[in-house]
Amino acid sequence: MQNARLQDKVAMIVGAGSRGEPAGTGYATAKLFAQHGAAVVLVDNNRVRAEVTEREISVEGGDASIFEADVSREYDCAAMVDFCRERYGGLHILFNNVATHGSGKVTDVDADELDKVFAINLKSMMLACKHAIPLMKASGSGSIINISSIDGERAGMSRNVPYAVTKAGAAQLARVLAVHHGRDNIRVNCIAPGHIFAPFVSQISDDKRELRRKVAPLGTEGNAWDIAYAALFLASDEARWISGVVLPIDGGLLAATPLAVYDNIR
Repeated sequence: MQNARLQDKVAMIVGAGSRGEPAGTGYATAKLFAQHGAAVVLVDNNRVRAEVTEREISVEGGDASIFEADVSREYDCAAMVDFCRERYGGLHILFNNVATHGSGKVTDVDADELDKVFAINLKSMMLACKHAIPLMKASGSGSIINISSIDGERAGMSRNVPYAVTKAGAAQLARVLAVHHGRDNIRVNCIAPGHIFAPFVSQISDDKRELRRKVAPLGTEGNAWDIAYAALFLASDEARWISGVVLPIDGGLLAATPLAVYDNIR
């Protein structure tokens, strides 16, 4: 396979199902990893969506398997790793991608919604890592990539405290695991996407979408493939000495103060 940067690697993509256009991060990453030689385990709570991704990978000659799971439950996280062990004999890459919205200021937070957001956005990552790390260690190496958000680094334009706090947690989880498991030859990093256009925000108004584009110093709109290519690098041996970092993929947005982009949006 040409440009097989992940040849002989086994990758687990959590949240790999396709929701159609625009492409989602898990779908794009699964396809790209398979194109570069990885065998991919497509984890999703919706089997139909995962089957779309599997078919597209198979048509291109890639190796993909589906595991249906609710990764907020420990039993499912343990089972998906067992599936990977039984099917492929090891695990080298874990891509933690699932998330849900959480809205409101802290004074508006509903306790039940808070539990749900923490379970899906952060608990799921911790449980996936808990069960994946021993198999990665047995496989000889590992690369874990958590998907955070620029909202986990700065207060965003939305009032979304539960989402923002869990995304900050995803970044800190990457740092902690990088320190704790470096001697196991496991690297752990985090990607903080900026204002990409993906299914997560596909219902926003045209005006808001245009504002998101203009506020980035590059003045262009990101998409799921921008995140997938960054993940490909972090998963590959080219990033063998990179661990514990949070990488913004945001068109330069986090480099700017609000007034620095004033002329772009006025």
